[in-house]
This record gives sequence, C-alpha cells and structure tokens, in this order.
Amino acid sequence: MKSKATLKQIAKELGVSVSTVSKALNGSPEISEPTKQRVQEYAKLKNYKPNVIGLNLKNRRTKTIGVIIPNILNSFFAKVFSGIEKVADEKGYKVITCISNESLEKEINALEMLSNGTIDGFILSISEESQKLQKFGHFTSIINEGTPIVMFDRIADEVNCDKVIVDDFESAVYAMEHLIKTGCKKIALLSAIDNLSVGKLRAKGFYKALENHGLKVDENLVILTNNNEEFNSKIGGFFIKNKPDGVFAVDEHASVTAMKLGIQNGYKIPQDLSIIGFADGVWSRRMTPSLSTVSQHGPEIGEVAAQLLIDKLESEEETFTFTTTTIKTELRQRDSTKRLS
Repeated sequence: MKSKATLKQIAKELGVSVSTVSKALNGSPEISEPTKQRVQEYAKLKNYKPNVIGLNLKNRRTKTIGVIIPNILNSFFAKVFSGIEKVADEKGYKVITCISNESLEKEINALEMLSNGTIDGFILSISEESQKLQKFGHFTSIINEGTPIVMFDRIADEVNCDKVIVDDFESAVYAMEHLIKTGCKKIALLSAIDNLSVGKLRAKGFYKALENHGLKVDENLVILTNNNEEFNSKIGGFFIKNKPDGVFAVDEHASVTAMKLGIQNGYKIPQDLSIIGFADGVWSRRMTPSLSTVSQHGPEIGEVAAQLLIDKLESEEETFTFTTTTIKTELRQRDSTKRLS
C-alpha cells in the first residue's frame, strides 16, 4: 500500500495516544492548545491526510460492509457469506464482496479500493499468499486509519482486531478419536492445504490424537501438500502401496479424492476404509457413499463476524477491546465411517 502517515505513527513519534492525536486534529476542547498546535504542525509536516470517516466511528453513514474472501469456489466461504449477508440485511447494511483469489496484491487492492469511504468496515479471510509470506501490514494500516476489520477462519495473530474461528486443532482430535474408536489402526493424513494455518492446526490434531492413544505415526501414510495439483501428483498409487484402513483429510479436495480413489482400488467403504473430511460442502452429501465431515458451521461464523463488526460501527465508545470468538464444530456422521456401537 502507498506509504502515508497514520494516526498511530504520529502518536508514536510525539509520545501521545492515538486518541489524543485524533482529538487534537479535530480541535477538541479536551486537548490543550500547545498539544493541539504540536500535533497539527507535525501532521502537516508529514502530509497527513485525515480519513474523515475513520476519525469518528459514530459518524459513519455508508451502512456498507466490505467482504473479502480468498476463493469463490470454496463452499465454506459461500456459507460464511450467507451468514454475513443475513445479519447485514437484518441490520440495514449492504454488502460489497471482493475475491482475493489467494493473491496478496489483489487483497491489498481490494482494501485500498473500498477503504476510501465506500465502506464502513471489513470482514475477511486472509489469502494464501499473505499467509505464506507472513505479510499483514496492509491490514494494520487500514485499522490504524480508522476502518475496523473482523477476520474469520484464516487469521493473523499479529493483527489487533476481532476474529471468528473454529477450533481446528480440537476438531481434528475429535474426528480422529472417532476413527480410532471404530477400530481404524492405519489412519492416513491427507492435506492439500498444508500452507494454510488451518491446515497446519488440523494436522497437529491428527498427531495429537495418535499420541493420546499411544499409536505410532507411519509417515508413509502422510501426504501434506500446498495445493490440489501437488496433492493429485502424490496420491496416485497411495492406496495400493500403503493399504490404510482410515483416512483423515483436512480439506474437501483431499477427502473427495481419497473417496474416489479408494473405491477405484476396490475398497469397500466403510468396511475396508473409513473416511472423515473437513468442510461440509455439497459434494459430501451427494457422493455415494455420503462423506462424514467436520462441519465448521459457516453460516454461524458469518453471522457472528457481521454482528461483531456492526457492534463496533454502532458503538459510542472511542476505545475498543478485541475478542476472538470460537465456533464449535460438529462431526456429521454419514456413510463413509462406521457407527460407534
């Protein structure tokens, strides 16, 4: 993003609070005349351009929320968006949606384009490239200029804002517990999203569940890749060579591919091979047999994220605390796993 002075930078340089800088620039009687003059002169020196909308949240009147999602083809993001739109509509807000297409540059462009007064705040999930490069400064810059952000699913701990997540680690442990309790002993870990924070957390849950039951990890049963193409290149011949009796797949592509290849290689599901995947897209229900999944409750995530943002926008407070809300997942048992007796 273009380099420009922010309220936070001015405050740091002058050794005062962001609130003091904001009030001084607005000519508030709460601030002494010497401090006002000092702040205003420094801001002029640094060519600071005040974001009128950002200086006072309660004066916002666009009643529009910007939503940035990484991938339009992912059913999970579509479900989250439905929850956002539901709450926004109920509260009288419009929604503008941008797709980052997993690109850092597109993510930055979307933030710049919409933060010029078009929208009141953002709800977003971080792009793959931003996570890979650990580039989060564009989010902090927007927040410092007065535009609030709520992150969901893929988040950055370094960014001080509200966040809505599911407990990917504990959800993975729980799903693995089910496979182990139904008698699976050679469980494969399959991932096409190991470059994402959620993928890494789910993989950690896999290892933790095995450890909890005193089971050794067979690395021959682990495929961790960063995208669908890489995953497809590594999965060929996997079931013939390794003969797993269970699969824990951390994303929808890995789970659907595992199901298809297992059937093609003569496995009876779930008698010979039990499969649990993450996300609960349309494929999970329409496959034959239907796929057991960890449902992330996408609509609920969207509803909570929208409510958090709107609460901030409509608050009379000048300073805020930020929260991380964890949405409980649900293991939806279908025909690809054995039932517990």
